[in-house]
Amino acid sequence: MTTAIIVASGSSRRMGFDKLMAPLAGKPVLAHSLAAFDRCQEVGQIIVVTDEARFNSLDLSGLRNHVLRVDGGKERQDSVANGLAALSPDCDIVAIHDGARPLISTESILLALDAAAVHGSSALAHPITETLKRADGDDFVKDSVSREDLWAMETPQCFRVRLLRAAYQEVAKDGLHVTDEVSALQHLGHAIKLVSNPSPNPKVTFPSDLILAEQLLAAAALSSHPAK
Repeated sequence: MTTAIIVASGSSRRMGFDKLMAPLAGKPVLAHSLAAFDRCQEVGQIIVVTDEARFNSLDLSGLRNHVLRVDGGKERQDSVANGLAALSPDCDIVAIHDGARPLISTESILLALDAAAVHGSSALAHPITETLKRADGDDFVKDSVSREDLWAMETPQCFRVRLLRAAYQEVAKDGLHVTDEVSALQHLGHAIKLVSNPSPNPKVTFPSDLILAEQLLAAAALSSHPAK
């Protein structure tokens, strides 16, 4: 069985308001992430790592899956560990997703899950195409950074459950701080397959990201229902 763990326990400090419950095309940002994984037939369990008040504000009535809530932790890796502790015993593959990436498509989820089934671990990502510069402490350009072989990480990041648990055990034992699951697998010494995401999957971090997400959803709706 495949389980989706949707991490949604952040405080939204940079946004200034609860970005996960901000309205986007008629429903909260977090609800879009939930719906995408619920539409994926390979997903048999959904766990949301979030506080009780935020969870109770969601309308889950139309979802196929029962959604389980667990509390978040002090750090992101603690929140993911709490989600892992709640997995069904027959779960084989787990997909970790940021709740603040509401545009994730079911097709992209399947690409990542298929890669994890073959390689043991995978992550959606996209190659860096912009020119990169490193700045000094005063925000003046210091030097250039080669973009060759550089990728920007996304979610979901998908793993065989035994691998991710082993990675987090090593991270905890060595007292490390990691910002995503790929970093935990790297520490374990396991290779991670990068899967190029064919669809927009931005993370909502600033108010302008909500505007972009609205525009992308509107464009997708027009392309799927072209004017006659």
